[in-house]
Amino acid sequence: LSMADLGLSVSTLPSMAAVFLLGQRKVGTAFCFMQLFFIHTFSVIESAVLLAMAFDRCVAIREPLRYATILTTKRIGAIGVAIVTRSAALHLPLPVLLGRLQFRPVNALTHSYCVHPDVLRLASSSTLVNSGFGLFVMLSTLGADAVLILLSYVLILKTVLSIASNTERLRAFNTCISHICAVLLFYTPLVSLSVIHRFGKKKLPAQVYMLLSYLHFLVPPMLNPII
Repeated sequence: LSMADLGLSVSTLPSMAAVFLLGQRKVGTAFCFMQLFFIHTFSVIESAVLLAMAFDRCVAIREPLRYATILTTKRIGAIGVAIVTRSAALHLPLPVLLGRLQFRPVNALTHSYCVHPDVLRLASSSTLVNSGFGLFVMLSTLGADAVLILLSYVLILKTVLSIASNTERLRAFNTCISHICAVLLFYTPLVSLSVIHRFGKKKLPAQVYMLLSYLHFLVPPMLNPII
C-alpha cells in the first residue's frame, strides 16, 4: 500500500509543484498522457492492494488455522504481480486512444495534473470509444474491487457474529478497523468525484470538484502510514 501511495504522489506532485510553486501553467501533450497513465495505474494498484488486504483479513478470521497454508509467500508474490500487470495492461491503451483525438488549440484543465475524464473533455472530435473504454476500465477495476471488498466484509461479519465470546468478537473487529479506515479514505472521495463528474459537475462550484480531487490523490498517501 505504501508503494502505491508513493507512486501516486510521485505521479501528481511534479505538475502540482510546477503550477503552485513555479507558476508554470503549460503542460506538454506527451507529459500529460504519461502522467494520466501513471496516476490511473497507481490508483487501481492501490484499490487492488486494499482488496488483497480485505482477502487477507477474511482468511485470517474465517480460516485462522489454515492461514499460513493458504497465503503462502509464493501466492502473495503472484498476487502482487497480477495486481501490477492488470493495472498497467488496462491503462496502456489510454494514451494511444487519446493520441488519435483532435484537441482545441487552447485548452484549460480543471486540475493541476492530468486525469483521463478531464483530458477527454477538451477533445474536439468524437470521444465515444474513449469514454466507453474508460468506463469499462473503471467498472472492471475500481468497481469490481469495491464489490469484492464489500463481499469480504460480509463474510467476515457473518463469521464474527457466530463467535460466542464478546472478547473474541471485539478482537476480530479490531483487526479490521485500520483497513476499513483506509478503504473509506480511498473510495469516499473517488465515488463522490465520479458522481459529480457524471451528474452534477455543472450544479456545483468548481472549487468543490477540485477539493475532492485533491483529497482523493493527496490525503490517502499522507494518512495511510498513520492508519
